[in-house]
Amino acid sequence: MPLHVSRIRAICFDVDGTLSDTDDVLLEKIARLIKPFSFLFPRMEVTHAARRLVMASEAPANFLIGIPDLLGLDGGIFALADWLARKSHKKPKKFLLVAGVKEMLAELSQRYPLAVVSARDTRTTNIFLEQFGLLPYFKCVASAQTCKHTKPFPDPILWAATQMGVEAADCLMVGDTTVDMRAGNAAGTQTVGVLCGFGEEYELRKYEADMILTATPELVQVLEPEE
Repeated sequence: MPLHVSRIRAICFDVDGTLSDTDDVLLEKIARLIKPFSFLFPRMEVTHAARRLVMASEAPANFLIGIPDLLGLDGGIFALADWLARKSHKKPKKFLLVAGVKEMLAELSQRYPLAVVSARDTRTTNIFLEQFGLLPYFKCVASAQTCKHTKPFPDPILWAATQMGVEAADCLMVGDTTVDMRAGNAAGTQTVGVLCGFGEEYELRKYEADMILTATPELVQVLEPEE
């Protein structure tokens, strides 16, 4: 389906691979791990092999992440993770920002209420947003702990729509994986898939993304007001 720009009254953004350049960070780590075994794939560059590994693991990883959510155990798991993080003496994790994202948010926030809808925990979601001074651009932030169920369930999008004072059908869900598309479809929103993260174009099309962009900041041109 084509994207109906005139219907959009609010925008929800995923974090990893959409606002945060998690893709490159993860690929770099995996590439370092598999480099000693590069003889196993002589026809493939290490970075390309790392990307293929990430893509292949996306569906099983999302399934495993969703199990505690379905069983109602995610609250305890996140609480334990928060406690361990507070006890640890490690420096706070540093994130990378997708180039052009902050400028995009500054412009779009003048015309639309914006929300974060992430499957990350609250602590690391806020660390990312605070690191780059992004919190002022968002009306609300939905993490994996905000609702009973997280993506691909529609719950966090429906919650965000309520916080922004709009109907879910008037929202746009922007993300890089099929989980984001499934959550948006379940909530009744329009969806935009971006290729700067973990997902591939054929996957995003399979789950009925209304539009696919090479990178998230291109959304500014898509939503440019008519003169």
